[in-house]
Amino acid sequence: MQTFNLRNYHIAVAVTFVIAVIIFLLSYFIGKSQFFLLLNGNGGRVADVFFAVLTYGGDGIMWIPVSLVILIILKRKDLLPLLISVIALSTFFSHLFKDFLIPNEPRPMRAITDGSYIHTVPGVQIDYLSSFPSGHTTTVFCFYLLFCLLIKKNWWSMAGLVFALLVAYSRVYLAEHFPFDTAGGMIAAIISMVLSVKIQHWGWRRKTK
Repeated sequence: MQTFNLRNYHIAVAVTFVIAVIIFLLSYFIGKSQFFLLLNGNGGRVADVFFAVLTYGGDGIMWIPVSLVILIILKRKDLLPLLISVIALSTFFSHLFKDFLIPNEPRPMRAITDGSYIHTVPGVQIDYLSSFPSGHTTTVFCFYLLFCLLIKKNWWSMAGLVFALLVAYSRVYLAEHFPFDTAGGMIAAIISMVLSVKIQHWGWRRKTK
């Protein structure tokens, strides 16, 4: 565990939690739909393309290159339990809500009656149900927290946060999720990472005995 950057990781967890709470509160006081419409403005063609591409940064398939970077480039094969745990837990928590606890939670295009107020991007397929939490946000914030734990340089703490927030915002810009859903994704990422680090620590302690 001494090879982990625990200071930056703990700060990143705290910052992510605070941001999620702020989004939850704004969604409550402004209104879930109103807050969405406030952030879902048309940024023009450049913004459309930018966010349509950037949103793939939180796609589940991105676990493949991320895992390869950690296991091969960073040469941290000892972190296989951590990787397996965070992938499994983040997937579990996301589908627990989407498929069982809140299986038919409407997304913006279904929840907001007048769709003319919603900005959509041509070519981007719009989903209508299973809104909470945002799976892309869960995934990208797992990436952010994971690399805060592994990268010893401090630059990632800010650069990674900006990247994760932009991916989360892309889900709102593309009319796929409410801001409320992205906050849920951040909390799911925190829980997944905290539990996975404990699993990794438990396995490491057993191995050294």
